[in-house]
Amino acid sequence: MADNVPRTRIRRRKTRTRRVLKIFMILGLISFVVLGTLVGYFFWKFTTVAADTQDSLDRGEKSEKREVAVDPQQDNISVLFLGVDDRDGELEGRTDAMILATFNKEDSSVKMTSIPRDSLVSIPGHGEDKITHAHAFGGTDLAVQTVEDMLDVPVDYYVKLNFEAFIEIINALNGIEVDVPFSFTEQDSEGNDNAIALEEGTQMLDGEEALAYARMRKQDPRGDIGRGDRQEEIVSALIERGASISSVHNYDDVLDSVGDHMSMNLTVGNLVSFHNYIGSVDNIDQLQLQGSDVYYDDIYYYQLDPAVTNEVSQELRNHLELDDNESAESP
Repeated sequence: MADNVPRTRIRRRKTRTRRVLKIFMILGLISFVVLGTLVGYFFWKFTTVAADTQDSLDRGEKSEKREVAVDPQQDNISVLFLGVDDRDGELEGRTDAMILATFNKEDSSVKMTSIPRDSLVSIPGHGEDKITHAHAFGGTDLAVQTVEDMLDVPVDYYVKLNFEAFIEIINALNGIEVDVPFSFTEQDSEGNDNAIALEEGTQMLDGEEALAYARMRKQDPRGDIGRGDRQEEIVSALIERGASISSVHNYDDVLDSVGDHMSMNLTVGNLVSFHNYIGSVDNIDQLQLQGSDVYYDDIYYYQLDPAVTNEVSQELRNHLELDDNESAESP
């Protein structure tokens, strides 16, 4: 009998061990199914929204400044970000923000330049005017063509969103952190004067506050250049916030907003390929256009400095390795 006691205890331990293992296996299986379901749902929604927001350019998938179409998974590419002053969801009207970013595949680096909205440029078919009017005159295609002509670089892709998408995306990500250089007041998205008041210093901004931070110009001693820097700061903060693990649970809200208030010519495959640049969000090289304030017929314009514009153009071309490719192809 004494010999049977330890054997009985051993059997009981083995039975308990089997039960614990079964429980862990069941929990593991449930977790796997739930995780798979969530991933599957997210991927389905992501692809659905991406498909709904796709809007190709009339020119087709290739810029006239390219010999062949590019692929973000293999090539250096450029993306034009357009913020449209539109509250009706039609994505029409003037552009309140224009930021061109170039992506170098070899070193996963990013360069970004903000184009002042009042820049006096040549708009194809419309003569010299403020670059903000290009989109109002001819939509995305004309805005893209105007930027290409101005900087002598191809615009391969574009992303366009209105104020509502901007606000909702930032709110869905629980705000973004920026360093406000000085205190100021600005109107809100509904046009109410002095509705938004921001204090100097590093802080988290919600969607309405971030929009005011991006739009304010008259109280900035640096005018359009200061506003451009702030817009670039917001784009960088958005990319960094969006890549954060803590923001994953908000992606569903982000996608809902994107589907209603945004358009682009990027495919799902294109978007996925940008994950290689996540490590570069803290080191985005910001290139600054410079110029001076001028008035023609009592209308304000920002006259770009040709020498600085050429320097920025050449740096962007170098980043895209355009001149290197041309030299390599030359006989």
